[in-house]
Amino acid sequence: MDKINQTLVSEFLLLDLSGYPKIEIIYFVLILVMYLVILIDNGVLIIASIFDSHLHTPMYFFLGNLSFLDICYTSSSVPSTMASLISKKRNISFSGCAVQMLFGFAMGSTECLLLGMMAFDRYLAICNPLRPIIMSKMVYELMACVSWLSGGINSIVQTSLAMQLPFCGNTIINNFTREILTVLKLACADISLNSITMGISNMVYLVLPLLDFFSYMFILYTILRMNSGTGRCKGFSTCSAHLTVVTIFYGTICFVYAKPKSQGLPGEDKWQTLDKLISLFYGVVTPMLTPIIYSLRNKDVKAAVKYLLNRKPIQ
Repeated sequence: MDKINQTLVSEFLLLDLSGYPKIEIIYFVLILVMYLVILIDNGVLIIASIFDSHLHTPMYFFLGNLSFLDICYTSSSVPSTMASLISKKRNISFSGCAVQMLFGFAMGSTECLLLGMMAFDRYLAICNPLRPIIMSKMVYELMACVSWLSGGINSIVQTSLAMQLPFCGNTIINNFTREILTVLKLACADISLNSITMGISNMVYLVLPLLDFFSYMFILYTILRMNSGTGRCKGFSTCSAHLTVVTIFYGTICFVYAKPKSQGLPGEDKWQTLDKLISLFYGVVTPMLTPIIYSLRNKDVKAAVKYLLNRKPIQ
């Protein structure tokens, strides 16, 4: 039996938008603008949730965590992507790829959990009168810690298993992002263990959209039973922002990962380029929209931001 020629890989080559120089310039400007908006919007939301006592509630605590997560997630990949676009440097070191995969997977897993926790909090706020007792400060802080810890452990396990594989021959990553599934395709060894652990992980995290779904089924049922029209409007307003964010988050995930692959289709190169653009936008647009959606119709957030802007510095 011929032995596979396995070599120690020190770096990967990124194709991103090579071959489309005009698109690269336009894309660099778009990503830069959106990244700055992400930093400013999420940063303001974090500061407001910390310094305004009116926002010291479970919902805004989770929202502050979500904003911090979005900053970390985009900062783990967007700066290097922009550097690649403007410097034409297409290679990334093996360790650099591992770090980006680790952070990206951890942030994605943690966001799934945080959105589920927020849906549960909205359910208690509307459907359970004992919510102030159940959702104490210690409880929601513990829920956030569990989300971060679980996401981190899941990412460490998946990334460690992926980077222990031998890579030989083709080390070209035909994408902007350094995702685990993309890297696994480059391995020249059996990835059955990776597939099993990834499948178990996906099954666990697929329960979370169901938690969101059933939470909002109960919320909708409770709101429709309210006698007061004002109460119904307030209930819908309370949950509409979170429901919009959940829909965008899981909708884009399904579009990116569940859509049919472009291999074998006419104009395959164009389809692959479109896939890469959509994949990168998925990692930038959602974090940019989240704070805008939550603050657009939220009087508490608007009042907190206005108070902070008008606050006089201590002499």
